[in-house]
Parts: sequence; structure tokens; C-alpha cells
Amino acid sequence: MASRVWNCSALSYPKLQKHTQNSKLSFSLPETHSSSSSSSNDHGPRLSKRSLNLSLLVLLFNGSSSKYVARAEESEVLQRYTDSKEGFTLLVPSTFHKVDKAGAVVLFEQVDKGSNNIGVVVNPVRLNTLSQFGSPEFVAGKLIQAEKRKESTKDAELVEIAERAGQGGLKVYEFEYKVDSTRGGMKRIFSAAFVASKKLYLLNITHSDKPESPLDTQTRMMLEQVIHSFDAAPQT
Repeated sequence: MASRVWNCSALSYPKLQKHTQNSKLSFSLPETHSSSSSSSNDHGPRLSKRSLNLSLLVLLFNGSSSKYVARAEESEVLQRYTDSKEGFTLLVPSTFHKVDKAGAVVLFEQVDKGSNNIGVVVNPVRLNTLSQFGSPEFVAGKLIQAEKRKESTKDAELVEIAERAGQGGLKVYEFEYKVDSTRGGMKRIFSAAFVASKKLYLLNITHSDKPESPLDTQTRMMLEQVIHSFDAAPQT
């Protein structure tokens, strides 16, 4: 069945409460642990490259110039992926394909550039909500500790911490930071986390951000849409 195309003017994006950090910190996502899962890939409604409009750009850039409108219209298709068994959903770019990797419930890699990837890890916890685990700053600290244990990490800089409401008021934490690694050089990392049904859901988006080829505005907009779309799957 063909997927219908979303009009971004009808989308309702969550309101973010942002916290910024200027200090340099070393952190990343914890190392994944092997787990098995049977995912249900629900290719639902899609967000067309020509459906982005000025209202979304105002939300993202607080009043951007017309050149960003042109770039947004050229952005790639984002397609809905839902894992009904594990209970999460997110948007995935059409240029990313699903691959198998131990420890990840699902992993998508960019075609011809696998170092750019989107992965989700799900682990059981004894918590009912993410706030019981700690504040966004506390969770960022845990990510920092995990990154410090990696020999490949040379340096990292925290860019932003945010908090938003997800499905049914679910609390979602979002993080953005840069990592300088011996494996692939400079990278931009977008992460999101939430707790639902006594499971910790962790999204990790890694994209190259080298000085000679920095992350461009169009790609950043696309990655922000992906991280904002990460949520608990709707109850059916």
C-alpha cells in the first residue's frame, strides 16, 4: 500500500526546553549490549521533500531567509519506522538502509557512508519515568562517563541539552554534542532518551562533521526532525 505524504504545516512539533553548556566534556552513548528482537517495520506516512514550508522554518530558525526555504524543499524523504514489539517509533531518511548489528534493536546506515548512522538501543530498567533516573544534565553526565571509557575518544564538546513531552506526556531528553575520535575524526551526535513500560529507549544519531566538510544546514534540519520524532509507539 502506498504511503501518504505528510504536509509539514499540519505537523505539531513538541516544545523543547533547552539547556546550553559551554564547557568541553568527554562523553557519548554507552556501549551497547547484545540483545535479540523481532522488529515490525511499519512504513506509514511519509514526509515529502516538497512539503516543508515557512512555518516549520520559523520554528527551527526563528525567522530564516528564503534560501533556507529552497534548501528545505530539496530535502530527502523521511519515512516512519515503528517497532511494535519494542514499542518505539521514529522517522528515518530514505537514503538510510537497515542493517544488523549486535546490541542495537535497529540500526540504519547511510547508503555508501555507513559511518553516518541512526541506532536505537532498548534495555529493561526498574524505573517508571526518565525523571526517576535523573535530570537531563545527570543523564548527559552518564553519557560523558561512557565516552571517557572509549580509547578512541580524543575530545568532546556538549552543545545542547533539551527536554520535551512525547506520547501521552512522556518525558523525552535530547542531547547534541561533538566528538573528535581516532575513528572517523570529528562527528556530530544527536541523542534522545525516554523510559516507558520499564524500558530505557536510547536513540543515537552519528554524522560526520569534519572541518573540511562540516554538517550543512539542510542535513542538520533533517537530523533534528529525526530526533524530535523519536517517541513511544502509539497504543493500538
